[in-house]
Amino acid sequence: MVTVQRERIKTKAATEKHIATNVMEELVTEEINKQLRRYPRKVAKYINKVEVFTYALNRLPPLYASCYKGLNRQKIRGKADLQIQITRTVREGIKQVQNDLVRISNPLTTEIDPVEKELAEAQEALQELSIFFPNKNISWKNINKIVKPILIRLKEKEQKSLNSNHDNFVGWDTDAARR
Repeated sequence: MVTVQRERIKTKAATEKHIATNVMEELVTEEINKQLRRYPRKVAKYINKVEVFTYALNRLPPLYASCYKGLNRQKIRGKADLQIQITRTVREGIKQVQNDLVRISNPLTTEIDPVEKELAEAQEALQELSIFFPNKNISWKNINKIVKPILIRLKEKEQKSLNSNHDNFVGWDTDAARR
């Protein structure tokens, strides 16, 4: 029964585009950046932030929120009640990662949905096109209105050029060169 309810909640959330976020991720990220600023750049660049991040998150309680009010409440709670624990845990994570700098890991990568990949490629193509139209705000909604008239003019120009070349040869004796 509980499993069925969970599935309904997941399905409903997915169709309504609702999300839940773990505020602890943001708090840990802030703390990692704060602590790494204290390190010399040469040292900090060799510390794998992702490993410190996962180390800390695995040792800290999650703070989920699904609305803006809850998000703000969880941030306040996290900073007030858990900041000392977050600071300590991130410090431990940095030490652990530093102690094991030569460790070889095979990091997880994001699997991009084929539709998202295609959309990203299309956006990139649109961005490239926008270079040729600096005075126009190009979007997928208006691309036809901008490009279509240009293509029509080019086609007309090409047709005129072909016609004028054809007109230049009218009346010429094309066999004269062979004689």
